[in-house]
Amino acid sequence: MGILLGLLTAVTWGGSDFLARFATHRIGTLRTMFYMQATGLVLLSICLPWLGGWGHLHDGSGWQPWAWGVLAGCINAVSTLTLYRSFEVGKLSVVAPLSASYPALTVILSLLTGEHLRAARGAGIICTMLGVVLVARGEQAPHADDVEGNARKGKGVVWALCSACGFGVLFWLLGIRVVPRVGAPQAVWMIRLTSVLLTNVILLVVKQSVSLPRGPVRWYLWAMGLLDTSAFVFSNRGMQMEQVAIVSVLGSLYGAVTVGLASIFLKEHVAKWQWAGIVTIFLGIFLISL
Repeated sequence: MGILLGLLTAVTWGGSDFLARFATHRIGTLRTMFYMQATGLVLLSICLPWLGGWGHLHDGSGWQPWAWGVLAGCINAVSTLTLYRSFEVGKLSVVAPLSASYPALTVILSLLTGEHLRAARGAGIICTMLGVVLVARGEQAPHADDVEGNARKGKGVVWALCSACGFGVLFWLLGIRVVPRVGAPQAVWMIRLTSVLLTNVILLVVKQSVSLPRGPVRWYLWAMGLLDTSAFVFSNRGMQMEQVAIVSVLGSLYGAVTVGLASIFLKEHVAKWQWAGIVTIFLGIFLISL
């Protein structure tokens, strides 16, 4: 069941990130992040009584579950902002696999905190890192006829790598500390609440409107909130049934879903070396899951 939940995580995250491409281009990274998180917070607040209630957040466990939830929310907010920024300025079929390389860091942290690493997983980590290098170098290779365009793509790579590092730490922390002390859906609720508050503060500081945008982008935002929140619930619940590294790796296959959607609907072109890097990343992900 944990493996199935990991795969469901990949499908729902992949769909949400594909829609994020359209939303960020219309209303920017910050507003997309705010509305997506706010939608997820509202939906989860409504559904929480059927998902186990408030759990350790309201059972006399004290301040510690709230502290762990806030910490996870802060890490998620930074990671999601950098992810959406990469979607806004980079090529979706490139930045999505780069951001999906986070399980390499999650597995390394799990190893350092007591989990055992088999040879296949060690090879998977090496493949994943090699794939990241190939994709990044291919994306940043200069072309005389498009200097400005390549500069934008390079920024997308940097943002995607920052996102991967953040999510790598987040899912390790969720698996070993946050979910056991807070609960699976309750941890997602805390993440959503913290992210909404932080993003709202940033929007006020930079003086951007927080009013709900009009037009089709509303449907993108509502769908993103539903899909992204569901993905977190699936992932956290899966971590209660299966090893953290396994669920994290399976969830990271969202990059394959996003790349497939971008190739079908956006007709994005990917260079040969970048395809080699993407394939290497997913080979690494597969080896890590063995």
